[in-house]
Amino acid sequence: MKHSILSTSLLAVLLLAGCDRPVVNVTPTTPVAVPGPAGPQGATGSTGSTGATGDTGATGDTGRTGRPGSGTTVIVPPAPPPER
Repeated sequence: MKHSILSTSLLAVLLLAGCDRPVVNVTPTTPVAVPGPAGPQGATGSTGSTGATGDTGATGDTGRTGRPGSGTTVIVPPAPPPER
């Protein structure tokens, strides 16, 4: 009886020592910042200054006077509208 208990316990130790336990890697978690409630609205900024008005441009040259006509007037009638 003495030998059977001893051999059984020795066999149990060998069997349990042979088991492969998985290695657990614990990775630390990084804390995530959660935004809080919005604060009060700030004061309105001042209005910007208005720029200066530009100078008026120079007046252009006057065109030449046309040649007088020969006394005949040609009237060109408008084109008729297209038919539908």
